[in-house]
Amino acid sequence: MHFYEKLDAATNAADSLLCVGLDTDPTKLPAHLGTGTDAIILFNRAIVEATADLVQSYKLNLAFYESMGAEGYEVIRATLDAIPGHIVTIGDAKRGDIGNTSSMYAKAMFEDFGFDATTVAPYMGRDSVEPFLRYGKHGVFVLALTSNKGSKDFQYLNVDGDPLYKHVVRTLLGWNSENNLGLVVGATHPSELEEIRAMAGDVPLLIPGLGAQGGNVELSVRAGCTSDGMRAVFNSSRGILYASTGEDFAEHARAEALKLKEQINSCRGRS
Repeated sequence: MHFYEKLDAATNAADSLLCVGLDTDPTKLPAHLGTGTDAIILFNRAIVEATADLVQSYKLNLAFYESMGAEGYEVIRATLDAIPGHIVTIGDAKRGDIGNTSSMYAKAMFEDFGFDATTVAPYMGRDSVEPFLRYGKHGVFVLALTSNKGSKDFQYLNVDGDPLYKHVVRTLLGWNSENNLGLVVGATHPSELEEIRAMAGDVPLLIPGLGAQGGNVELSVRAGCTSDGMRAVFNSSRGILYASTGEDFAEHARAEALKLKEQINSCRGRS
C-alpha cells in the first residue's frame, strides 16, 4: 500500500489524527517494571496495547534507543512487532547526508527496520533527500519548520524577502514525484503552520509540539489539517507516556491519549 493510502486508512480506521511518540526514557519507567531493556519493552508494549485503537500512528525517536547501544536496536524491533500492522510507524531519525550515505540510511529505516515513514533533514540538499523519496511506498517527512526555540536561528532568515523555511517548503514540494513527501512543521508556530498548509495542499504534515512543548491544540488543528480534516499527524510523547508512574501507567496513558484524540477531533474541519 502506498504511504498516503496507508496514512488515510489508519486515520479513518481510528477516526484519529493522534500519533503517540514512543520516546521512552529509561529513567522515567514505573518502578515495578524494573530496569533494563526488558523493562522498556514491557513499557512500550503496554502503551501500545492501551492506545492502539485510539491512534493513527506511532513515532519512535531513535535517539532514545540508539543511546542504549546494540540492545536499543532489539527494543526498536520488539516495539515495532507489537504495533498492529494497519497503524503507521514513523522512525524519527532526522537523517541527511551525501547521496551514498543517505542511501544506506534509507535502507536501514525502510528495509531493515521496516518503518512506514522516517524524518529527514534537508540541509545538504536534493541528493541527500532523494534516496529516501525513491522508496515510493514509504513516507518521508522532511524538516520544514521545527517546534524548538532554536528554529529562529536559521529557519526564519530573510532570503529574497521570504523566510528561509518557505524556500525550503517550495523546493521540497517540487521533489514530490513519488507522492510520498511529508513536511515536519511544529505546533508552536500556528500562523506559519497555516501558511505552510496552504502552500503544501494535501501533502501530509507531521506536527510535533503539542503537550509538553506548549503547542495549542485548537490553533494547530485548524491550521494543520486539510479542508476535510485529514493528512495531519499530531504527535504527543511525554504527556501520554508519563501520565502516571504507578502500576496504572497504561490506563492513565490511555486516558490522556483519548482526551487528546477527542480534543483534536473537536477542531477538525470536515467539509
